[in-house]
Amino acid sequence: MGLSPEPDRRSRDAAREGSEFVELLEVLWEHGREAPPTGPVSPSQLRVLYTLDREEGINLRMLAESLGSASPSVSRLCDRLQATGFVERAPSPVSRRELELRLTSHGKAYLVDLRTRREEVLMSTIDAMPAKARRSFLEGLRAFREAASGQDGSGARPLRSTG
Repeated sequence: MGLSPEPDRRSRDAAREGSEFVELLEVLWEHGREAPPTGPVSPSQLRVLYTLDREEGINLRMLAESLGSASPSVSRLCDRLQATGFVERAPSPVSRRELELRLTSHGKAYLVDLRTRREEVLMSTIDAMPAKARRSFLEGLRAFREAASGQDGSGARPLRSTG
């Protein structure tokens, strides 16, 4: 019982469209980052902020594993984020040898502002779509998020869930 080539072609077409969508989304994301009042951060630093937002209180080793990076590199990222006032290190209540990493109120405010700006850029684009296309887009995004969160094997939660 073989698979027909049709689903493979559709998957390839969808992957191609998805790649183009991601590239466009990156451009839109940058519009959302333009001149944030709290100052820009690098994409690597932003990944740290997102991870700490989801996994507050993790240690450096766990953060490095989550990011798929070496601990010394992640430590330097955290040093810079701590210098900007976005991240703080605190002694772990579980182990005196470990430090927990947390977003500061300044770091949390930066993410709220960044997400708000990005959502505004996306909303203006999505508002320009016909209503039926918006519904299909939302349905497709939910299905994609569900499929992606089940495939990565990490058990990681999505960045944010809006229900």
